Amino acid sequence: MSLKGRTIFMSGGSRGIGLAIARRCAADGANVAIAAKSTEPDPRLPGTIHTAAAEIEAAGGGALALHCDIRFDDQVEAAVARAVEAFGGIDICINNASAIHLAGTLATSMKRFDLMHQINTRGTYLVSQKTLPHLKRSAHAHILNISPPLDMQAKWFAPHVAYTMAKFGMSMCVLGMAEEFRKDGIAVNALWPLTAIDTAAVRNLLGGDTVAKMSRKPEIMADAAHAILSRDPRACTGNFFIDEEVLREEGVTDFSVYSHEGAGALAADFFVPDEVFERSPTKVMRALG
Repeated sequence: MSLKGRTIFMSGGSRGIGLAIARRCAADGANVAIAAKSTEPDPRLPGTIHTAAAEIEAAGGGALALHCDIRFDDQVEAAVARAVEAFGGIDICINNASAIHLAGTLATSMKRFDLMHQINTRGTYLVSQKTLPHLKRSAHAHILNISPPLDMQAKWFAPHVAYTMAKFGMSMCVLGMAEEFRKDGIAVNALWPLTAIDTAAVRNLLGGDTVAKMSRKPEIMADAAHAILSRDPRACTGNFFIDEEVLREEGVTDFSVYSHEGAGALAADFFVPDEVFERSPTKVMRALG
């Protein structure tokens, strides 16, 4: 199924996984509203809402750049209203915006704690809440959170309690909202990568070029997201998807296109349950945690 003519409201998306998803959906002819804070170039974080909009249009879609800080209710409300005014409605909400701080309890200030929870958990809840009235009017309504499976093991919490709580909060939104809005035909799912993904976060926080070379390209998440968003929302809800498994279901067998040239072993991502690795034919180094 094509996403041609569908309208996507995405938090974040000026770079990395979000931008890759936006470009992939735009290739179908979808409209994408990018609601993010990045309006000026940053040498550490390339890409702004304006460069993202240009790439979306170049890929074949409609684009709307929305300067929006999802910590603030009024800004989200205004951004959603502008997207509806521009495109006539909203069919898909993608909660992609995220804040990360990988530190233990004593090394995490309450300012950092609040930032992660305001953007990850509260931001996801808020953006979903404000788009839901419009999703209810769509014939193809999806919410997709870029968040992990709820694998409630101490090993995921101990190194960075605050970050894990904030990311799992996004996934708890999936667990609850999928059932709450099942009767409305609105799909609510999560998507998470099997391996590390080569993004600014990996290069700046998780080992730089070394780990980046052991990571897959964001396009694997984009293709997996597109596959999920193309499915019948009434038959596909409440799932915690892993990118590679989604694509294997779609018939993909060659994943080399998603790796960097000359890449050897791949690095596993955070939060992936042991049973996923056990059933995957892909060999990864399970070092991140």
